[in-house]
Amino acid sequence: MSAIHLQNLVKKFGDFTALKTMDLAIADGEFMALLGPSGCGKSTTMNMIAGMEEPTSGKILFGERDMTGVPMGRRGVGFVFQNYAIFTHMSVRQNLAYGPKMRGAPKAEIDRRVGAIAEMLQLTPLLDRKADRLSVNILQRVAIGRSAIMEPAIFLLDEPLSNVDAAFRAVMRTELKQLQRQFRQTMVYVTHDQLEAMTMADRITVMDHGVLQQVGTPLEVYNDPANVFVARFIGAPGMNLLRGRPAESDRGLVVDLGPLGVTPPLPVEITAAVRGVRGEVLYGFRPEQVTLAESGRGLSMPVNFVERIGARTIIHLGDGEAAVKAVLDNDVALSVGQTAVIAPAAQSVRVFDAATGLAMKAG
Repeated sequence: MSAIHLQNLVKKFGDFTALKTMDLAIADGEFMALLGPSGCGKSTTMNMIAGMEEPTSGKILFGERDMTGVPMGRRGVGFVFQNYAIFTHMSVRQNLAYGPKMRGAPKAEIDRRVGAIAEMLQLTPLLDRKADRLSVNILQRVAIGRSAIMEPAIFLLDEPLSNVDAAFRAVMRTELKQLQRQFRQTMVYVTHDQLEAMTMADRITVMDHGVLQQVGTPLEVYNDPANVFVARFIGAPGMNLLRGRPAESDRGLVVDLGPLGVTPPLPVEITAAVRGVRGEVLYGFRPEQVTLAESGRGLSMPVNFVERIGARTIIHLGDGEAAVKAVLDNDVALSVGQTAVIAPAAQSVRVFDAATGLAMKAG
């Protein structure tokens, strides 16, 4: 079995706690992304799965097998690092063949597997070229191929695309997902790039400061962030959050945003959680889920910056704690100094407890 279970996993380096009591189940054949900013504990988690680091406490299970004390070489995992680690004095063919050769595979079997993985990763024309004559993009592709050719049941990738260019990253996102589907591997992918996580992963584990923040599908962590950190971290731009207080109105429960006025009535499923709250809340909505509205039908805010990026335009409105962003069509007729009225889509609104940062939901 190639399912992975992390049970009460803790990792400390002296007085520093890199990972705080993590419980996570990764299904057999699942593509799981560990996502978060630098220093959040995602690489430490992967290193413990690989056997490069021992947990301070807790267990790692592969299926029902406890990995405590099992060295990396006996865990049956493939590993690709951020900095490719290949033999530059060898050809691409020799690099790809290295693992099967060391395991004593017959030459015919080696040739078959090298040909198949080279075809999949578009390396066939380069098989006889020395690695020291290749670009960084191709070197990382060779590194992925050299690990994948061993067909490990568990494949661990630690920021493998960080050092390659944007166009190549787009290509490799597709190829890695195809690779995982073909070999039906359990793949754990460490990244700080939410686009990589959102486009490739079956589920995403969002981490910050050694704490697991949320586990869910890409749509779940985008549409229903568990807390303020996830709301801000997921999305480009992240979720808008405005401070206010719940208030009753003749239209239903709203949030009083002070100088910005009051919001439209909250959705029914949020109203039940927010009604009766006396403290401050954070009124959240995605920049992509707003429309321009007539005066009096939304939030009226000054335009401070217009960011035109091809297919869409990001409008920066307000300032300080009252700053928000709106993603609109590329031909929107707004400029700096104007006032815009924006209306968040009612069903996309989320409300968070200002004190705890947790999402407020019924039940």
